[in-house]
Amino acid sequence: MEEKTVNIDIRKDLFGANEDAAALNAAKFKEHGIKVFDIMGSVGTGKTQLIEALCDLIADDHKILMLAGDLATRIDADRVSSHGVDTVQINTGTACHLDARMVKVALNEIPLSDYDVMFIENVGNLICPAGYSLGAMKKVVVVSVTEGPYMVRKHPLTIKRADMIVINKIDLAQALEFDVDALVRDVREVDADIPVLKISAKTGEGVRELAKQLGI
Repeated sequence: MEEKTVNIDIRKDLFGANEDAAALNAAKFKEHGIKVFDIMGSVGTGKTQLIEALCDLIADDHKILMLAGDLATRIDADRVSSHGVDTVQINTGTACHLDARMVKVALNEIPLSDYDVMFIENVGNLICPAGYSLGAMKKVVVVSVTEGPYMVRKHPLTIKRADMIVINKIDLAQALEFDVDALVRDVREVDADIPVLKISAKTGEGVRELAKQLGI
């Protein structure tokens, strides 16, 4: 597929309310049999590297599409594209998150039946994307040990709206004297049942288990 970049003007109410567009997206994904995952988290948590690791793991058995959201550039999309994955870039300009209408527009001419897995890398932000459904099967929130010990306590609503929490960069925990288990306990204070996975996208630790949890 030819590389594609879409510039979205969020001032135009193209497809009505976000939830209506998300429902349309979800129905379209189901129709084409594609599993879609909304990957969100702050800048620097390792979302792109995590997607790269997942793509490398499942590429032999799946046809993958990656949709990257960012204010400008296609840096992250190009990184994933270098792994042989088809990518679509959404440049939001000033918007700090993707919404369902943006996704609908960006995928309008994409042959979704050619794919069975899609990763949506949301704009790097731990707060804004949480309130916007995109029609994905699961919203995966990525936090990392480099963000410090209080990010979960400071952003409980984001945790409540997630389907899965990934604690990334655990390979740095010892050097940073970071208590990963304490962060897990903070998550459990917000949601006792949400899946929490400890991962190093860099070393690959935990990536296979994440793929299993995602059903891919």
